[in-house]
Amino acid sequence: MTLRIGDTAPDFTVATSKGDISFHKWAGDSWVFFFSHPADFTPVCTTEMGRTAQLADKFAARNVKPLGLSTDTVEEHLKWIEDVNDTQHTNLQFPIIADKDLKIAKTYDMIHPEQSNTQAVRSVFIIDPDKKIRLMMTYPMNVGRNFDEILRVIDALQSGDKNKIATPADWVPGKKVIIPPSIKDEEAKGLFPQGWETVRPYLRLTEVKS
Repeated sequence: MTLRIGDTAPDFTVATSKGDISFHKWAGDSWVFFFSHPADFTPVCTTEMGRTAQLADKFAARNVKPLGLSTDTVEEHLKWIEDVNDTQHTNLQFPIIADKDLKIAKTYDMIHPEQSNTQAVRSVFIIDPDKKIRLMMTYPMNVGRNFDEILRVIDALQSGDKNKIATPADWVPGKKVIIPPSIKDEEAKGLFPQGWETVRPYLRLTEVKS
């Protein structure tokens, strides 16, 4: 199964470190940061799980629920969480999916045979409250994710939805945004009464509240 941006994220019911969940029901009206890991008790994964836990308040402020996945059992997850909390000085509270049979990993195309036939690569899915996939990223097993970028792209997606804008390269909240070419000047006057800078007819910059 090939998933693309804009597709509905496949639903599933599964055991996790926080009990059984039905994905769509669990997500509710929140955004979801769904991310996979090769295995429990591995160094890069431990730092990423810890970093996600450390950023719990920042995810919550954005109405985002983290959801991890590893191709190990619930029992192994629970033991690993103790290690994560101890080594990363945090308190991991989000659920980690137990995907021992690889069913979910295969549904979400997280198994890349050139990396491993039994362990998931480092996939990222940002899923909106309508259960639509808004972003996908894939990292190799030996490279940890950049969580500043994950938060940045969530900010960009949410600002885009709220303000009908696009974001330029290296955008962070507070910087100027782009008025999409699909919005003509007459319509833009109503949407952006603060005005804008026309660099080129196709490149108009404005400011919006985060």
